[in-house]
Amino acid sequence: MSKVTVAKFGGTSVADAEAMRRCAAIVTQTANTRVVVLSASSGVTNLLVDLARGTLSAAEQELHLKKLKSIQDNILNELGNPAPLRQTIDGILKEIADMARQATQNSDAALEDRLVAQGELMSTRLFTDMMNHLGHKAVWFDVRKVLRTDSRFGRATPAIEAIRNLAQQEMAGLLKDHIVITQGFIGANADGQTTTLGRGGSDFSAALLAEALSVDELEIWTDVPGIYTTDPRLVKEAHPIPEISFSEAAEMATFGAKVLHPATLQPAVRKGIPVFVGSSKDPAAGGTWVRDTTESNPLFRAVALRRNQILLTLHSPNMLHACGFLAQVFTILAKHGISVDLITTSEVSVAITLDQTGSSSTGRSVLNDGVLDELNAFCKVKVETDLALVALIGNRMSEVNGVGTQVFDAVSEHNVRMICYGASTHNLCFLVPESDASLVVQKLHQRLLGK
Repeated sequence: MSKVTVAKFGGTSVADAEAMRRCAAIVTQTANTRVVVLSASSGVTNLLVDLARGTLSAAEQELHLKKLKSIQDNILNELGNPAPLRQTIDGILKEIADMARQATQNSDAALEDRLVAQGELMSTRLFTDMMNHLGHKAVWFDVRKVLRTDSRFGRATPAIEAIRNLAQQEMAGLLKDHIVITQGFIGANADGQTTTLGRGGSDFSAALLAEALSVDELEIWTDVPGIYTTDPRLVKEAHPIPEISFSEAAEMATFGAKVLHPATLQPAVRKGIPVFVGSSKDPAAGGTWVRDTTESNPLFRAVALRRNQILLTLHSPNMLHACGFLAQVFTILAKHGISVDLITTSEVSVAITLDQTGSSSTGRSVLNDGVLDELNAFCKVKVETDLALVALIGNRMSEVNGVGTQVFDAVSEHNVRMICYGASTHNLCFLVPESDASLVVQKLHQRLLGK
């Protein structure tokens, strides 16, 4: 087979029948696209998450179920309401209703994942039917057959080698004669239980499949034409970046750029697979290529913002000239599956940041009483919220004189809570109060990235 591309489409790209037709046109414009990975239709996952929590009243639950049915019905009607597809979607909707009622009685993480995963199962069924109706040879594929994970429901970790072996066995043979339509965001553990990769995990799924199938390109189709120098909703002067390196894009994704899921690039980097990011609403507008190396490597490339951060300060006189304090802290955090983001230390205290934005599929807090009780047993714990992380992304930043001066002169009127600089040549990041975040981003962009 010649060149092979995996294309992923987000929720807004498959929001309704018209949006799905645009996706179909993108998929079929070349013969290279052989795997299509879809999110749930826009709005569906949020409704499912609410149902999975099991806290809705009977009336609220019924309203959510009606909204879900309405989204599916609108697409079905545009497809001519074919009886087999109608039966399949109605069956999924009934299963959702049954699981939602079960969640009100006794919800758990495994049930939450099973329920939330139904959005992708429906969108892919609908899109497969549309592709076949338009005359293209498409086949629906249950990604749970190949995307193997552990059992950490809500934010499962993929088993890379198992995914590669299963994808080669179960999926690769279909690519020659079919366009394979499958789901993002979901997988299954070794026992066949449905798991999810966390909010935004559809990008990650697409990259994992691209790696497992050793394809030539990965396309991420969303609602914006590429990766911008910052969020254009915050800064009207923000502009698309034509080309960016894997290292820079990984930093941007990690520190809040919502176009890409933070883990998306890892499988692509391992295989050296170029990633294209474009708009399904306007594919002619171009987009951003993410590659190993780029022709231009500016000192300042972009500003990223990640809201909803926790600053955890741990204080203990026992830290003074002692060994093992940090090991004890990280052992507790690892036990509870908590990933540390930034860290700074002093003689008797350590400050770390925790990211709340992607804690789990259903938005559970990254901190719980068990973690805090264990930490409080040997140190004083202070938890601060309402903070945002601002990251300046670029190249050779820790090697060039005056970078810190330029950055902090631009935000001198704002209270900077914590600074991390030097661990990477590609970023300088710091915490600011949530209320200051937008203005800080605007000032940095104007001073350092304005054309």
